[in-house]
Amino acid sequence: MNTRKIFSIVLVLTLCLLLSAGSALAKPVTITFWHAMSGSRLGVVESIIESFNATHPDFEVKPLFTGSYAETLTKYVAAYPTKTGPNMVQVYEVGTQTMIDSDAITPVYEIPGMLGETWDWAQYVIPITHYYSVDGNLWSMPFNSSTAMLYYNKDLFKAAGLDPDKPPTTWKEMEEYGEKILASGVVDHVYSTGWPSWIYEQTLAYHNHLYADNDNGRAGLATKVVFNDDFGHMVFDTWIRLHNKGIYIYGGAEYSANSAFKAGQIAMLIQSTSSLAGILKASEFKVGTSFLPRFEGYPVGNSIIGGGSLWVTKGQSEEELRGVWEFLKYIGQKDIAIQWHKGTGYFPVSGAALKALLDEGWFSADQTFLTAFLQILSGRRDTAAATGVRLGPFVAMREHFRAALEKSIGGELSPKDALDEAAEKMNLLLKDYLELYGK
Repeated sequence: MNTRKIFSIVLVLTLCLLLSAGSALAKPVTITFWHAMSGSRLGVVESIIESFNATHPDFEVKPLFTGSYAETLTKYVAAYPTKTGPNMVQVYEVGTQTMIDSDAITPVYEIPGMLGETWDWAQYVIPITHYYSVDGNLWSMPFNSSTAMLYYNKDLFKAAGLDPDKPPTTWKEMEEYGEKILASGVVDHVYSTGWPSWIYEQTLAYHNHLYADNDNGRAGLATKVVFNDDFGHMVFDTWIRLHNKGIYIYGGAEYSANSAFKAGQIAMLIQSTSSLAGILKASEFKVGTSFLPRFEGYPVGNSIIGGGSLWVTKGQSEEELRGVWEFLKYIGQKDIAIQWHKGTGYFPVSGAALKALLDEGWFSADQTFLTAFLQILSGRRDTAAATGVRLGPFVAMREHFRAALEKSIGGELSPKDALDEAAEKMNLLLKDYLELYGK
């Protein structure tokens, strides 16, 4: 073999080795994602991430469950200054103003331009995007969006002599139904709630009533809460009265009441739409869903968006940012948004997904999934109250409401004194926040 041939063979082999080594070194860009999804929701999240990673070989999203919503937000706030935080983080809606003021995030509406793209933000469901927008610009990507609604056990209704197809529509009927159900002896308590602080906020918005001044913190940072007026006291007093009659039972701060409902220990539950899929799967009885009950004679507002959104950490490399953006686009795709909705009960975030669900007859086949959509479209959507509350120290503020409810239920304070005490403590938090971030 002549020298030229030997040289050619060596050159080819060398190039092959180099190319092979190069491909081995071309690892996907890692995108870390902190979230608060547990229970049945966790499996759906992991499935979506697995499908993204399989179809996007240049990127690998690595999810990490970081505890409850509050724990996840706290960990992110602590991690960001040390540069040990994730590329993106799920934050529940009450952390929105905190994230906006943090100087720790890149608003999502800026990302397409940073990467040389354009994006049609109108494709997303408007009531959802409105909550996370400032001056018409979206700051975080909607992900797990929900609202509150009434769940009820049709079998227990029937056993108590009630029409299983006629749930209560007012708080007066909640009390009347509760008395009948208790008298029947089918259960020891009639209803409970998840997230009582949020349900109180929902009730105010549902009657077009503000929670705080400056349009719930949307026309400028709020300076005081306004929920402890006559209407707010009436709502709170109603809860306590129904508790004292044995109709309402306190169910804890988040999802604990779900277990009592699924076990048939209570007949009704006011809870997030995100619990729907899990409740339907676990319940051995016919589940009905209905609108939130109203107080008659008061203004009509709307239920408001809850759940969480995805925030993008400031200071990422271009490669990381592109990976984050590809994932954010991915979760809004029609098929993925449908998968998320059907697997959890959360709203699909895109209009295309909603249309596809309507076209396939999903909602007519199982109208329990339709209730939340009809409810959020039934009232006013053009007021500050109906858009939702956005306050800087909202996480801590909710804890004061929870404490007020527990103190009143336990007989430590009267309903009026408990609610007024909570309002006073919340106003101090708002004052401190205004001193830090006010202009």
